[in-house]
Amino acid sequence: MTIQGRQIRAVLMDCDGVVLDTEGQYSRFWGRVGRERFPNVPDFATRIKGQTLVQIKADYFRTQEDLGWIDRELDAFERRMDYTYIHGAEAFLRYLRREGIPVALVTSSDHAKMEKVYGRRPEFRAYFDAVITAEDVRRSKPEPDCFLRGAAALGVPVGECVAVEDSPNGLRAARRSGAFVVGLATTCPAEVIVPLADVVVDALDDLLPDDSRE
Repeated sequence: MTIQGRQIRAVLMDCDGVVLDTEGQYSRFWGRVGRERFPNVPDFATRIKGQTLVQIKADYFRTQEDLGWIDRELDAFERRMDYTYIHGAEAFLRYLRREGIPVALVTSSDHAKMEKVYGRRPEFRAYFDAVITAEDVRRSKPEPDCFLRGAAALGVPVGECVAVEDSPNGLRAARRSGAFVVGLATTCPAEVIVPLADVVVDALDDLLPDDSRE
């Protein structure tokens, strides 16, 4: 696979906002949490975007009562979520499979959330050669650990991988890892992510050769 003349041996992809159209749903959820629990933090939903749940809890939910509350709220919300694919994502993933290009999902979600996805989308897991969750790394985005772990799981040097992200924290993590960075303008305006990416596209199928678009 070639992007702007650069040969790519493997792909590292974020989940929410890149593969699944869930970021808007999460923004509404965390916006409500922010209004109810942190009225003095008006940008709460934006501030925590791309962080792991472990990090969010460590920063904002420090008592057992608060931890129990957010666990119950988030579990109920994720069970109701609509796990639809971002436009172009499945076409891109099918292309990678046909071409034999290894791909890892690199997400700030935990195993419990991913099990909900697999239950709703039984085909989802088969698209990926590896799945790296928040529980598989020590430091969350914007640190590069998840991308480094994903490249290692695929057995490809991270400098020969393309990382696809939509959030500023995720893009910073991808850039710090040394991967070639594609910014997907699905949840943030293109002008926000241009400084953080090597390439910016509106949809993943924009990366496909013309004769491979579905």
